[in-house]
Amino acid sequence: MKISQICVVALLVVLASTLAFGDPIGDPKVIVKGANGDVPLGKCPQCVGVGFNFSFTIPAGGSGSLYFTNESGKNWSSLKLIETGVPAADVSCHSPLFASCKTETLKNGSVEILLSNAGGGQNWKDHGILNGQNFAIQFSCVGKSCWPGGLKVSGTGSSGMGTIPEPATLGLMATGLGALFSRRKRWLKKFAA
Repeated sequence: MKISQICVVALLVVLASTLAFGDPIGDPKVIVKGANGDVPLGKCPQCVGVGFNFSFTIPAGGSGSLYFTNESGKNWSSLKLIETGVPAADVSCHSPLFASCKTETLKNGSVEILLSNAGGGQNWKDHGILNGQNFAIQFSCVGKSCWPGGLKVSGTGSSGMGTIPEPATLGLMATGLGALFSRRKRWLKKFAA
């Protein structure tokens, strides 16, 4: 094996492991809960009915729960929250309703918090926020780090989730394409003879 091929393989391994690395920073935190615990079942007087697109402001103290009811007519398999006050690296999120929660800084500088069931497998296909279900979005402080009070957040519920390849999948695909490209000379010689 040539030194250049070894370098390419090493670079692909480093790239794939970097893409798969998750940052465990945990403040401040956002939690999306379903109709259990402090979220009432059935008629909910403090819940605000929302469609696919909605917006709200974080409580003045920087923490607290906001209550909603999905009145979109569809079950949501993902929920996207967009905010501009806290960097993506400083946001921690989770939900018992969704398989995963990821944060990302968008090109315009705002932060996307995406809760979804994509990649959750068969165990998560019936999860999410059901039509007519009450849910809470809880903002909490970790240590002295809280959300900015009064921060505007927009939310978008989605009933369909496109396939999002995981970083390791992209690394494997790049490795396979590299192998095909490096073998093309041998194949051309074999078929030319």
